[in-house]
Amino acid sequence: MMNTLKKHFVYQADYQHWANDMLFAAVDALDESARQSNQGISFGSIHKTVNHILIVTRNWMSRLKQEPVTTTAEEHFIADWKDLKNALRQEYRAAQRWLEAQPESFFDDQIEYRENHNTSHMIWVRDALTQIMTHAAHQRGQVAAIAVRLGAPEPEMGFLTYKQEMEKSLGNLRASQE
Repeated sequence: MMNTLKKHFVYQADYQHWANDMLFAAVDALDESARQSNQGISFGSIHKTVNHILIVTRNWMSRLKQEPVTTTAEEHFIADWKDLKNALRQEYRAAQRWLEAQPESFFDDQIEYRENHNTSHMIWVRDALTQIMTHAAHQRGQVAAIAVRLGAPEPEMGFLTYKQEMEKSLGNLRASQE
């Protein structure tokens, strides 16, 4: 089976969804005050950092779709933890479905995007998608470190763990169909 850029990024979107759930399971062990407290990371709190992951993912997906980017942290801060988790879950599932619907050639294209101050740039689609995925992983790592320091269990969010779990699930599915 040939691995393509399309398959790679569809898998990456699924991995992001899975890794977010691993993080949420750990962070859910903390109380609201711990999730909201300023921990000295870039966006202050665990909650604001997860909200930032959502906003950045939405903005880059809008750019990839060639839609206007109008989302800012202030405009789209989701105050309720459960609502924020669900919004991020839905964002990555929607991204995965959208990526699945794109032709293979899309992943070899370039797109134009504008930064906040309206400067125009060109970027390869694969680089924009890599930015989405690595940004989320970086921010999740910061959140995980803070959560563990505050007493949450350490989340296992590694890509190889994801692959092993998916292979095990597929094996169980195949066995149940025999």
